[in-house]
Amino acid sequence: MNEPAGDSAVLDRIFAVIEERRDADPSDSYVAKMFSKGRKKVAEKVGEEAVETVVAAVDKDPGQVIYESADLIFALMVLWAHMDVKPEQVFAELARREGTSGLAEMAARKDKKID
Repeated sequence: MNEPAGDSAVLDRIFAVIEERRDADPSDSYVAKMFSKGRKKVAEKVGEEAVETVVAAVDKDPGQVIYESADLIFALMVLWAHMDVKPEQVFAELARREGTSGLAEMAARKDKKID
C-alpha cells in the first residue's frame, strides 16, 4: 500500500483512510487532529496549502508544486469529509462541466450557487 500509485485510485484509498480516522484519537492521528479543530480550521488549512502551491508555482519549482499540490489535495479531501462531501460528487461535477467552454460555464453560473 505504500508504493507510489500513478493513478487516481490513490484518491479513493486516501479518502477512505480520512473517513476511517476522522473519529480517532487526535493524539494518534493527524486527520483526527484536523477534525477536532473544526471546519473553519480545516478550511484555513486548505487556504494555507493553496497559497504554498501558488508560491511554488511563482518560484517556477515543479518539484515543490507537486509536493504542495499533494498537501493541498489532502487538506481539501479532509474538508470534503468534514462536510460530508464525497469525492464522487466532486468528480460528477467535473464530468458535468467536461466539454463545456470554461467561459460559457462561468457565464452560466455567474449568479448561481451550487448547493
